Amino acid sequence: MEPCTSDSSCDSDNLPSEKTLDYAHLMLDSSTLSCNLEQVKSANKKAIKDIEILLLQNNRLRSLPPNIDILSSLRVLDVSSNGLTHIPEEIAVCPLVTFAAKNNALEDESLPKSLSTMKTLKEINLSGNRLTAFPPQILELSNVKYLYLGGNQITCVPRDIWKLISLQVLYIGGNQLTEVPVTVGKLGNLQALVLSDNQLESLPASIANLKHLRSLLLHKNRLRTLPPEIVGLKCLAELSLRDNPLVVRFVNTMSLNPPSLLEHAGRVIKLHNISYNPEDLPHHLVEYLGSAHHCVNPKCQGVYFDNRVEHIKFVDFCGKYRIPLLQYLCSSKCIQGTQEDGQACCSANPSMIQKVLLG
Repeated sequence: MEPCTSDSSCDSDNLPSEKTLDYAHLMLDSSTLSCNLEQVKSANKKAIKDIEILLLQNNRLRSLPPNIDILSSLRVLDVSSNGLTHIPEEIAVCPLVTFAAKNNALEDESLPKSLSTMKTLKEINLSGNRLTAFPPQILELSNVKYLYLGGNQITCVPRDIWKLISLQVLYIGGNQLTEVPVTVGKLGNLQALVLSDNQLESLPASIANLKHLRSLLLHKNRLRTLPPEIVGLKCLAELSLRDNPLVVRFVNTMSLNPPSLLEHAGRVIKLHNISYNPEDLPHHLVEYLGSAHHCVNPKCQGVYFDNRVEHIKFVDFCGKYRIPLLQYLCSSKCIQGTQEDGQACCSANPSMIQKVLLG
């Protein structure tokens, strides 16, 4: 996987110079840029229609001029590092494939509504801005492959993230995320997921559905464990967990609450296969008995409902790492059984803790 990013200028390397306008590092403001575009148009109307790349990084632009729409063949637009506070609606006229506007001052209302109509876009880089919400316009762009939203103040990933069916790289590190929606597991083409430097305490088990995932960066969060299903990611080659809470601290502070009378009764019914007629029981009790979970200890036949023991187990992962996974047991007595099963469990053993991938 070698995604084309705005830093690499992949498209510009493959196009002749006459199709590129390079105005980078010229201290241009919006008015001057507008005049320059008009001059190019006046000098050669055909040439302005042939421009496919416009490089504007490191100028003094606060907004793009409305006459940006005269670039009717524009494929690549880089306006990074300008202090931009506004993107005009006219940008939608340009058939952009790559749009880079990182390291600016863009806020949630700074992006045009017309962004949702730019179906040719494959790469968007809005990292290093002032966004507090995931731009809803982007969710309408099903052809986007590379999406960079790092270094903003985004608080949540929308459940409709699954609409980005072509997405291969999702970079949303350096934000204020506290959770990841289950629907992220529907991004079947995803190869790199960057969630580092957020406030995540857990991950959804649906991440295991990302069968093509090669890079998963989770460092600098509040993770205590990972879902056991993660061992199913056979393509994963990079996993970063450094700067998350110590597993031992989590284990040492866990407490077990005794099961309720209802839980005890339910366990007895399930464990001894006591038959009952659903018509003789209240509907809520029938549903409760149907919600039983089997203990993951292979030597135990028990079940649990609401009350469970949280247990940390270190598991070999892809033959490279030993990572802490959270498993649910029906009783604290089952912990010993899982240890004897050949899997090392978490204790205060420093040598074991050192085997956790630190990235």
